[in-house]
Amino acid sequence: MRSWLQGAAAGSAPLMAAAVVVGAGAGLAAVAFRWLVQTATLLFTGTPDYAATSGHPANPWVPWLGGAFVILAPAVGGLIYGPLVHRFAREARGHGVPEVMYAVARKGGPIPGRVAVVKALASAITIGSGGSVGREGPIVQIGSALGSTLGRITRMPENQLRTLVACGAAGGIAATFNAPIAGVFFALELILRNFATRSFAAVMLSSITASVIARSILGDHPFLTLPSFSIARPSEYLLFMALGLAAGAVGVLFSRILYAIEDLCDRAWRWPEWARPAVGGLLVGLVLFALPQLYGVGYPVLEASIAGKYAIGFLLLLVIAKIVATSLTIGIGGSGGVFAPSLVVGAAFGAAAGQAIGLAVPDLAGQSGAFALVGMAAVFAGATRAPITAGLILFELTGEYSIILPLLLAVIVATGTSRLLSRDTIYTRKLTRRGVDLHDPARRGFATTRVGDVMADPPPTLAPDQAAGEAFATLADARRRSAPVIGPDGELIGILTAADAAQALATDEGSASATVEHITVRATALAPDQHLSTVLDDVVDAAATDDLPVVSEGRLVGWLHTTDVLRAVTR
Repeated sequence: MRSWLQGAAAGSAPLMAAAVVVGAGAGLAAVAFRWLVQTATLLFTGTPDYAATSGHPANPWVPWLGGAFVILAPAVGGLIYGPLVHRFAREARGHGVPEVMYAVARKGGPIPGRVAVVKALASAITIGSGGSVGREGPIVQIGSALGSTLGRITRMPENQLRTLVACGAAGGIAATFNAPIAGVFFALELILRNFATRSFAAVMLSSITASVIARSILGDHPFLTLPSFSIARPSEYLLFMALGLAAGAVGVLFSRILYAIEDLCDRAWRWPEWARPAVGGLLVGLVLFALPQLYGVGYPVLEASIAGKYAIGFLLLLVIAKIVATSLTIGIGGSGGVFAPSLVVGAAFGAAAGQAIGLAVPDLAGQSGAFALVGMAAVFAGATRAPITAGLILFELTGEYSIILPLLLAVIVATGTSRLLSRDTIYTRKLTRRGVDLHDPARRGFATTRVGDVMADPPPTLAPDQAAGEAFATLADARRRSAPVIGPDGELIGILTAADAAQALATDEGSASATVEHITVRATALAPDQHLSTVLDDVVDAAATDDLPVVSEGRLVGWLHTTDVLRAVTR
């Protein structure tokens, strides 16, 4: 492996150097973002992590409110980040990863630099004020924006700009989770969606750099500290397969509830968008008041689930409540990720399954922690359909090699279940709803490429009163299969094809009195501002003429060749 890494680096030294810079920036950004989240949480609750407390304590800044302060905290936070996002970077709203996927797949990689700043502030305030979302989606978007900004400053070509965006995403994940390998595969599997050698080398360099930076500041230790787990007998693998099957369905359910609640919020809100997080924050606050364990990211709850501190009933309540709280936070316009919530949901669901199995099979009692770990990866795989990332992230998070085989087995089953139940993932569903289909490589780029971007200049035109024989000679001399017919007022009448002209000359229509107007066929006219994705059927129908006219305000302004559309496909 070292030889091809050296070859790739030697072939693109500027890209490798930029990858190291992006990795360092993403590592520092991840550390700074974690500090921002902790500071915001301390300001809003008076504690480093309110989900880790017990007894619903009051906020020391407003003790007279008691535990009810959590009703107001998300609304106050929304009053701050709502106008910030609306005014400076609306891309910072939501969970971030779909926006990065869209920028890479459809726009060539450009992400405005201001997104990094606005996303960091908005997400920190969202999480600190109680929003039940994760910090991994934001750091992916922040790191990607850093990579994109550096690539545009250094005038990197489009393919290298995409790679630098992925480098930023990998660096963010690596630094946040202390998981450099998982960071690499997250970027390749979800952002770039390919494993090209040169991209792999650059993304790996960035991930390693970010991880080194974060470890030097935060220390080198597993993200989660857990007791050892083991598999006592081979028959348990069947139980882990069953867990993967159920967890894959839970991941799909998470995705569907997320967007169903987002749609509900969109339909219900009729006032200025900047005020939506503040008003909606009261609903989030009521959920937190009922179940304060949902406050913020929820890693303490995840660890407690794995440690067996909750009963089955409460674990199942956590599964549904965390999904609803996360969906509501994003639906009202909050800024945060769904990565960590899927892990929390998976841990609670897996722990509940493990405890239920322990009751049914006493010999397996006490193994709920192992099922919780596997459930984390399986629900994440079911939601994102990224099995490599799911397997590696849990291995690096815990450092538990003993659980790797049942983990991978459950992840594979969960991914297959998700594919059977849903065409989209929790990330791609957001893009599909915008009309962007990442599953169809033939339409890559068509959603943003307009007819005017690829059309050619209009060819020589024919007049409707020209003789048919003269028109046929003109087409033959120009070696064209068709030409536009333009009326005396400059309007497009239709298209005359060489085949139609030849057929007319071979019949009575080809007499001396026959004119172009008599044998012109009406053509489908396109507009220069139409996207290619909306005109593909027209292009196929026009295969006989090879061309389509492009008209603006009734005037011929361009000529779309089918070969130009094919070039757009390959490009």
